[in-house]
Amino acid sequence: MSDWLAVIILGLIEGITEFIPVSSTGHLLIAGHWLEPRSDLFNIVIQSGAVLAVIPLFSRQCKAMLLGWRDPAARQDAIKVVTAFVLTGVGGVLLDHYGFTLPEDVAPVAWALVIGGVLFIAVEAWLRKRPTRDVITWPVALMVGVGQLMAAVFPGASRSGTTILLALLLGLSRPRATEFSFLVGIPTMLAAGGLKITKALMHPDGNTESWGLVLLGTVVSAMVSFIAVKWLLRYVQSHTFTAFGYYRIVVGLILLLLLGNGL
Repeated sequence: MSDWLAVIILGLIEGITEFIPVSSTGHLLIAGHWLEPRSDLFNIVIQSGAVLAVIPLFSRQCKAMLLGWRDPAARQDAIKVVTAFVLTGVGGVLLDHYGFTLPEDVAPVAWALVIGGVLFIAVEAWLRKRPTRDVITWPVALMVGVGQLMAAVFPGASRSGTTILLALLLGLSRPRATEFSFLVGIPTMLAAGGLKITKALMHPDGNTESWGLVLLGTVVSAMVSFIAVKWLLRYVQSHTFTAFGYYRIVVGLILLLLLGNGL
């Protein structure tokens, strides 16, 4: 398969899965197992493209947090987003300092998909007929930061999936949990992408990626991500996450079956 076609496929996968709670990192690792694996630089930059594309969908919330400091509610939301981001950032710096790298085996991703799927189904069953709220509490903000770190350590856990699950468990409504997870994810992924790009520019000899292919993957990812997130924001207004739970279980079990047969 030609490089440009493989990059388009990876861009499509990233765009669809970055914000939908099925693990973009996991799906990229899976695709890389059968396609030619790409570098961390490639994966993180196309993730950044997916994030940039959805900012217009949250322009109202971003404007309120950046410019609405006289409004107590907007100010509190902004502080909580920053707190979750800083918590994730500090943890990410520590992981990088101690040389943590994502495992490239498919088996851990498959198990994480299955476990996450079971948790989604169980949490949605537990939440049935329980009251939810739209107020982001401090426990929610802190756990979203922790959830992002958990997803960084366990590929297949899904950043959005883990943070949304934790927010739901703490009583936040589905639309609000989804929105807050995305708002915290925007600075997190942009910071990670900016760091990777800076390192690549400072040490160009160690970068084997074609910037043209990185740009192609980023553009594809951005366009698809905008469509996927716009759909998901409407979907959670009247649906649960149970379907994503079943999807994760099916994909995880298929992967384990394939691995068991040596494929």
